[in-house]
Amino acid sequence: MPRIAPAEPPYEPQIAAELERIMPPGVPPLVLFRTLARSPRVFGKVFAGGLLDGPFTLRQREIVIDRTTAQLGCEYEWGVHIAFFAKRAGFTDEHIAATVTGPRDAACWTPDEQALVALVDDLIDQRTIADPTWAALTAHFDEKQILEAIALVGFYHMISFLCRGLELPSESYAARFPAGRP
Repeated sequence: MPRIAPAEPPYEPQIAAELERIMPPGVPPLVLFRTLARSPRVFGKVFAGGLLDGPFTLRQREIVIDRTTAQLGCEYEWGVHIAFFAKRAGFTDEHIAATVTGPRDAACWTPDEQALVALVDDLIDQRTIADPTWAALTAHFDEKQILEAIALVGFYHMISFLCRGLELPSESYAARFPAGRP
């Protein structure tokens, strides 16, 4: 049971409209979204800060999100993103596992993807970006993309804190971390 009970319908009109806009037809609102709806201010701020429409391909964006949430042990958000986006991003089982347990230079990733994984790992493990990682990033991405990637890691760090701190239960359709996760 989550620490704060998710809101139930009927939702406030603005929240109902936002939930309808972001959820695929026929899919009920995520537990995370319904829990955030308990505070319309937090709900609004989180959704105003969404970064799913940025300068990256879906695949690049999902690498950053999936690696961030996996590194932070947030199976809830990782599992939702794998369920909704992994196939569309062209992830194989090897890619999915590599977001959780693979090294930053796993052979399944292209050089630009390895740079994104290294960025996530550096920010989470060291709270900074090492010079070799910065060099790899600048070889593949422009300043706007690098700023976006850093913000994306930070945003999903916050989402991971919310999910873990609230002890949200996994969605019924969400993926689970692969066996062998440390």
